Amino acid sequence: MTVTTFSELELDESLLEALQDKGFTRPTAIQAAAIPPALDGRDVLGSAPTGTGKTAAYLLPALQHLLDFPRKKSGPPRILILTPTRELAMQVADHARELAKHTHLDIATITGGVAYMNHAEVFSENQDIVVATTGRLLQYIKEENSIAARLKR
Repeated sequence: MTVTTFSELELDESLLEALQDKGFTRPTAIQAAAIPPALDGRDVLGSAPTGTGKTAAYLLPALQHLLDFPRKKSGPPRILILTPTRELAMQVADHARELAKHTHLDIATITGGVAYMNHAEVFSENQDIVVATTGRLLQYIKEENSIAARLKR
């Protein structure tokens, strides 16, 4: 089956509303190929040129999963997204916030260039998604052993 509209993907209404707010009506080729199997819980490996919607191709299934399986009690972040650079982490987190703006989901960012202590609350609060650079996350894990234990597996 070829997916031609986002509504065919059976995404939550809040996600469809956010897509509409952004002016997105049709999934790109990478989104149409990647989102359905990801929504079915399958691993997906995809490649596409810059600017073709790869970020939304993995964020939408992740957000949908969080909406399908709401948090029952307070706890650690439920999704960790790693990026190689601060700029990419900020871009991914901003995109996630835009897509989740009509939901209750919380998204946090952990990167270098921000005071170390300003990130400590991320692991003590109920963040749903944490977008982090590998270097800063590794620093936290090395210096704060309890952080690694609180990351949900």
